[in-house]
Amino acid sequence: MKPITLYIALTVTCISFAFGEGQRETTHEQEVRQMIHKYRSALLQRDIPMLEKIWADDYIFVNASGDVLTKAQRLSNLKSGATSLDSINQEENISVRVYQNSAVVTSRVTLKGQYSGKQISGHYTSTHVWVKSPAGWQLVSNQLTALATK
Repeated sequence: MKPITLYIALTVTCISFAFGEGQRETTHEQEVRQMIHKYRSALLQRDIPMLEKIWADDYIFVNASGDVLTKAQRLSNLKSGATSLDSINQEENISVRVYQNSAVVTSRVTLKGQYSGKQISGHYTSTHVWVKSPAGWQLVSNQLTALATK
């Protein structure tokens, strides 16, 4: 193969690889964003079957009070009505960072409703950790941190 032909072949291969890799990350990011939308809808509608699929078996939630809840505890709270959300505004400053089969999502969230029987209303920073398994993207952990009122 002539040097110029080899150079062109290598350049095209590198460009194809680079764009293909970027496309995959974009696809994963879009998938995670879709899961965030499904998750928000499931919480608002108290859709237990959907939440059972979204939350991994070893899911952990750290609420704004610092309480650590398992998947079973969260499901129990939702089933009993101790947790119910009237509104979730999670459109502020969403950052989705994908790392192969995992993603970290941070955003500012405005919530109104109750968690574990306690009324909540306010602004929070939310962090989600998603992992892609053969079953799809699942939430393995999330945490809320209350923002100081100004």
